Amino acid sequence: MAHDMFMGMRRELLDDALAYRMLPPMRTDGPVTRRLPRSIRRYMGWFPHALVAGAALLVLSVGYQDGQPLTGLIPAAAVLLTLVRPVAAFWLSLVSAPFVSVLSDFWDGWPWPPTSFGAHLVVLTVVAARTRPRTAAWMWALTGVFGFFCEAVLSRGGAHTAPLLVVSALALLFVTVLHTRREAREEVTAQQTVTAQERSRRTLLEERTTIARELHDVVAHHMSVVAIQAEAAPYRVENPPPELEQAFATIRENAVAALTELRRILGVVRAEDYEAPDAPQPTLADLDGLIANVRDAGLTVDATVTGAARELPQGVELSAYRIVQEALSNVLRHAPGASAKVEVSYVLGGLGLRVVNGPARGLVKPSPGAGHGITGMRERVAMLDGEMTAEATEDGGYEVAVFLPVAREEVA
Repeated sequence: MAHDMFMGMRRELLDDALAYRMLPPMRTDGPVTRRLPRSIRRYMGWFPHALVAGAALLVLSVGYQDGQPLTGLIPAAAVLLTLVRPVAAFWLSLVSAPFVSVLSDFWDGWPWPPTSFGAHLVVLTVVAARTRPRTAAWMWALTGVFGFFCEAVLSRGGAHTAPLLVVSALALLFVTVLHTRREAREEVTAQQTVTAQERSRRTLLEERTTIARELHDVVAHHMSVVAIQAEAAPYRVENPPPELEQAFATIRENAVAALTELRRILGVVRAEDYEAPDAPQPTLADLDGLIANVRDAGLTVDATVTGAARELPQGVELSAYRIVQEALSNVLRHAPGASAKVEVSYVLGGLGLRVVNGPARGLVKPSPGAGHGITGMRERVAMLDGEMTAEATEDGGYEVAVFLPVAREEVA
């Protein structure tokens, strides 16, 4: 046990005792500092350094008042050393106390003259704030052992070790409580960050699962049509050659095999109680019904379609419908009372979507959101190699702009 205790003290106060550790500036985003004017707040980061320098100046002035400048210079140097080498500052303050006492011819409070008493108290507090509670405990214990040793072996009169230990214990207890509170706050913040990341990841996986289910239904429908048409094609031709029959049979077999493999692979993303929808998946042709639905919910929506409307791949149509649906749902939740505008642009290289809304109006408060709807939109756009921007507008509203590329050969 004694060996373990010595090794612990060695790790805290002996190993790298001369290590250079500059005190970093204080954060200025706290509940008090952020209310200060900007011209003052930018200097508040150096407030701890100013406090330490003020304490050193106070110790130095006490030495000058006693007529012994050197007795204040050494303790003041120990106080200033806490800014760059905290552990070394503790040893300097501890070891120099008897020498300062002899230089000042101070025997009533051996071995702690007034300058060393005040400086060592400041050093203990600053070093404890910059290190761990275990280091503070070792410094306090060594201070007591050293002080009582000097009193017992090199007794020269009165003793100030006990008062120093009492006052420093209160200061170190206060610093330890602040340490514990800060660590607990950092741990809670880290846990909240991890929780938010896990929630975002789970939402992302759920959105991908939804997309996979919808694509499964889309692809399965088309593969079923291919298989049926390949089986019926030979009967549409009178006396078809054997090569044609064999080609259609091969097409049907491959379509059925692909459909079976698709259901086997994507079946793992379906919940056990998931049932395929009876109605077909929505397309851009169903946007009028969607807009009418949100208008019935109280949202004022203007819809504009530019370009020559044409049939697009079903995956693009489905994703475009879902993006507009989610964007309008976000307007209802996060901007109650605002008006929205939906623009659908058929261009040569694909499809452009733009949903923009104004700021919230009225007495209804916006519902808080975690951004999961935006995450789902980005997943759909990324799946189709498209581009998307979602950002606030200058008037306090929000804009979602999407471009979904469509190759010419994909257009029906």
